[in-house]
Amino acid sequence: MQELERNSRVTQVEITREYNKNIGYFIIKRIIDIIGALCGIILMSPAMIIVGIWIKLDSKGPIIFAQNRIGQDSKEFEMYKFRSMCMGAECQLDKLQKNNEMTGPMFKIKEDPRVTKIGRFIRKTSIDELPQLFNILKGEMALVGPRPSLPKEVAQFTSLQKRRLIAKPGLTCYWQVRGRSEVGFEEWMEMDVEYIGDRSTWVDIKLIFKTVGVLFGDEGAR
Repeated sequence: MQELERNSRVTQVEITREYNKNIGYFIIKRIIDIIGALCGIILMSPAMIIVGIWIKLDSKGPIIFAQNRIGQDSKEFEMYKFRSMCMGAECQLDKLQKNNEMTGPMFKIKEDPRVTKIGRFIRKTSIDELPQLFNILKGEMALVGPRPSLPKEVAQFTSLQKRRLIAKPGLTCYWQVRGRSEVGFEEWMEMDVEYIGDRSTWVDIKLIFKTVGVLFGDEGAR
């Protein structure tokens, strides 16, 4: 906890320095986030309603899964997703650790037995991420930025990997358009740090358009 607090103070200094240097970019980014999130919610609301009903009929439990994640400046927030797993999925994690296919502190397996029938579909199409549009409206996330990590994952990050906390977490970043689940943990973190150095309005717009293809079925999505 003390390490996370120290990292938070350091990150805040870097965020302030970056914001003062690129204030125009961050203002435009926030405008794009608000407009994009509102348009996404309006356009995708029929699909979200259908998915919500489908989840309720498919298995017992809530439609929305809320989980604590680490955002910008190491601050925790509740990230929303459509529930794609059975109830009690977290309790089964220890039994599945031996099948983990992701290097580093993160967990992923191709055929996760905890995933429901509809869960496989909404993960494949990334529809499960749509509720995060509300996180964007709240200012906790952005359309483009490193994916938000779990507190236990961040606790194992190196100093270089923690640089990704300078940016507001997002729906998409380099990882989403460069292979996703086919990319190892170390390479994933390097991509996020690379984005921190590359980010600009033009880079963000290109990533948004490239990510649209994920909704039509990305082989790297799980």
